[in-house]
Amino acid sequence: MRQLIGYAVSGVILAAVAFAFAPRNPQPLAATQLQVDRVQVNALLVSGPQLLAAGERGTLLSSVDSGRSWHAAQVSSARQATLTGLIALTPQVLVAVGHDGWILRSDDGGRNWQETRYDADLGEPLLGVWSADGEHVVAYGSYGKYLESSDAGQHWQAREMLGDGAHFNGMDGDRQGRRMLVGEQGLVLRSDDGGRHWQPLTPFYNGSLFGVVTLSASHWVAYGMRGQVFRSEDFGDSWQRVELNSAQPIYGHARLPGDAGVVLVGAGSQLIHLDAQGRLLDSSRRNGLGTLTSAVALNARHLLVAGERGVSQGPDSGLAAHAQ
Repeated sequence: MRQLIGYAVSGVILAAVAFAFAPRNPQPLAATQLQVDRVQVNALLVSGPQLLAAGERGTLLSSVDSGRSWHAAQVSSARQATLTGLIALTPQVLVAVGHDGWILRSDDGGRNWQETRYDADLGEPLLGVWSADGEHVVAYGSYGKYLESSDAGQHWQAREMLGDGAHFNGMDGDRQGRRMLVGEQGLVLRSDDGGRHWQPLTPFYNGSLFGVVTLSASHWVAYGMRGQVFRSEDFGDSWQRVELNSAQPIYGHARLPGDAGVVLVGAGSQLIHLDAQGRLLDSSRRNGLGTLTSAVALNARHLLVAGERGVSQGPDSGLAAHAQ
């Protein structure tokens, strides 16, 4: 009897082993839906037919259908650092920046990214990236961090800047050499020679400015804490406050095609439309979108916004769209 029991147990074990290692042809699993509405998105970018997004935990996403579906990019160095800025130097060459001095570069349109800089020891966030010509690139951020690249983001060098170590939060400019850099405590630096020389402007606000945008050679808009928006018609020599019925901070913007102006976005799901001279046209809120950090114009009529609840949100198709 004991032999029979032993044979039976051995047979069960052999059968289990054979089953475990036997070749199978299982039914394919359904594709996993990428839940972009559960990711904090800090930067949006339109590059050719693509829409790209960057955000928390090193998230880099791309979409070819105006944000209805998304695909995660391949990153050479998997890190959990938050990404804060994106720029397309050409349709194929892109640069992303973020916390811990992290800089990534793609040369295939955003499908694959390679790390070009990382400094976890210093741990200082980069908060944005900007370029006028696609070759000379600037990355800027906390404690006056200002990095320059002359080879489309492959190599970087630090540069000392005015500002006594204040955070640099936003930058914009044009191809004629005019630039502005804004930051905490009302800091505004201006250059008219492509960034070779900078001058501090007389402070017109004592709180943090989070962004600046050029609307023309003379017309500029700066925005920041407590719903503060300022416009200049003389390249920053003087500024006028744009009166808003809001004290919510404003974090991002999108220039609209043609002479349609700019839309600012911020906390409380607010959208603020200014004309091409920086004058207020409309201010509204979109329920359920949370804090908005970035926006891009998909075309002349629609704006896609993103923030703490990602970009797959809002009514209808799941996009947060604002018709102009």
